[in-house]
Amino acid sequence: MKTLVILAHPNLENSRVNQRWKEELLLYPNDITLHEIYKEYPDWNINVPREQNLMETYDHVIFQFPLYWYSYPPLLKKWFDDVLAYGWAYGSNGNKLNGKKLGLALSIGDKKENYQPAGSVSFTVDAVIAPFKASAKHVGAEALPYFAVFGASFQASDEEINTSTKEYIEYIEYIFNHRI
Repeated sequence: MKTLVILAHPNLENSRVNQRWKEELLLYPNDITLHEIYKEYPDWNINVPREQNLMETYDHVIFQFPLYWYSYPPLLKKWFDDVLAYGWAYGSNGNKLNGKKLGLALSIGDKKENYQPAGSVSFTVDAVIAPFKASAKHVGAEALPYFAVFGASFQASDEEINTSTKEYIEYIEYIFNHRI
C-alpha cells in the first residue's frame, strides 16, 4: 500500500535533516508519494478539493515537518484548517478520513532530554503533539506513533542524519506493515 508524505518545511533548502529525508523518500516512487505543500502553495492558496482527493486516495499519510514553536509550521496549520473541513472530515456527513492512519515525522531542534517533564521544555513530545492526536481522533483516523530526530539545530553530523534517514524508512516500513 502506498504512503503519502506531506512535507511542510518553510525553508527546506536550508534543512539538512528534512532535505536528506526528502532525497531518500524520492528513491521509492512506487511506494511513497511526496507532496511538498510549501512548494505547491507558495501563495498559500490551498486547492482544497485537490488536497482532499489526495487524502482520500491514501490510507497511510505521514506529515513531515520541523517542530516549529512546539507546533506545526504555519502553512501546515492552514492546510489542516482548510482541508479538514466540516462535512468532509467531520460532522454528521464528514467521514472521509475514517480509518486512515496518520503519522508524524518530526525534526526537532532541541535535544531529547529537554522533552521531559524535568527538561527545559517541560513537556514530552507526546504532550506537544496532543492537538494532532486529538484532531486525528476527531476525524475518525488513527494517530500513529511519531518518528523524530532530536538535536537538528545542534549541527547534527552527517552520520546522525544518515542514521535518522535509515530509521525513518524503517519507521514507514514498520508502521504501515509493508516492505518498500
